[in-house]
Amino acid sequence: MSLYTTHNDTYIQVKVPLPFPLRWVNSYLIRGNDGYTLIDPGLHTEAAVQCWESVMLELKIDYRDIEQIVLTHHHPDHYGLAGWFQERSGAPVCISSVGYDQVRLLWGDGQPMTETLLSLFAGNGMPQEMLEPMKENLDTFIEMVSPQPEVTFISMGEPFRLGDMTYETVHTPGHALGHVCFYHADTKAMICGDHVLPQISPNVSYLPGIDENPLASFIQSLEHMLRYEVDWAYPGHREPFQTWTKRTEELIKHHEHRLEQMRSQLEVPLTAYQVCKATFGDRLSLHQLRFALSETLAHLIYLNQSERVLRSEKDGRILFQSK
Repeated sequence: MSLYTTHNDTYIQVKVPLPFPLRWVNSYLIRGNDGYTLIDPGLHTEAAVQCWESVMLELKIDYRDIEQIVLTHHHPDHYGLAGWFQERSGAPVCISSVGYDQVRLLWGDGQPMTETLLSLFAGNGMPQEMLEPMKENLDTFIEMVSPQPEVTFISMGEPFRLGDMTYETVHTPGHALGHVCFYHADTKAMICGDHVLPQISPNVSYLPGIDENPLASFIQSLEHMLRYEVDWAYPGHREPFQTWTKRTEELIKHHEHRLEQMRSQLEVPLTAYQVCKATFGDRLSLHQLRFALSETLAHLIYLNQSERVLRSEKDGRILFQSK
């Protein structure tokens, strides 16, 4: 696999390796008169560092040539190397304020989101014996997002410069609250992070206290993005693609199908954990299970808030049942 590819003489796509089935995350370098903008540098692992050192050497880029580090969202596979790059370049790290709020909850002092998530999972049917291994899995990410950078906030809806071109910033919650896409109207280019991905569906997870209906946010964001005329989309995973409208519509239909699939399982009361296992199978790693259960919760919350399923509680467990 080539470590980097240049698209349309503007976007250098760097495939930064991940220790997950996704295999890599796309980072992008955009050259400007004042240096390079680096978008979504990847997860902090030894393999990722080796990848970047090879790419920088081959492209003859010094770390001090990085003028800014821009994050589409806060997830560790996009955010993790931001502080590492900042230490070497001195460049500002730009992220939405809402995204950074979640960084502090997930990996700040005491990682307060960890206990909140474990309590959520327990109340939605995860067996007690799985909670400690799940905590250990969550804790492994602290090292992979360290050191933490100093950040500058992106103002949603305000023009934002990447390289020498000015882009529209579009808030696209759902996959992550505070997720930002960047649209360049003249070239009809969309840097879309994980909002719209070719071939795979972005995970839509429920995080307590962040977005109380993330799937509704995601679908609304997708519908909003259908307004944009896009010749090339540059995603966080897989390859850049030219089927923006078709792919966006496919993702909306995918979630409509998944909602009906889950609702049909609920003729009898089930926990979210039971629905998750029925939907995604029982051969998931802990890492995969965390995302699958959080996505199941996002769908069940959507069904409950749209009055298609009922929510109840029995013996300390939350149950869902179709009406």
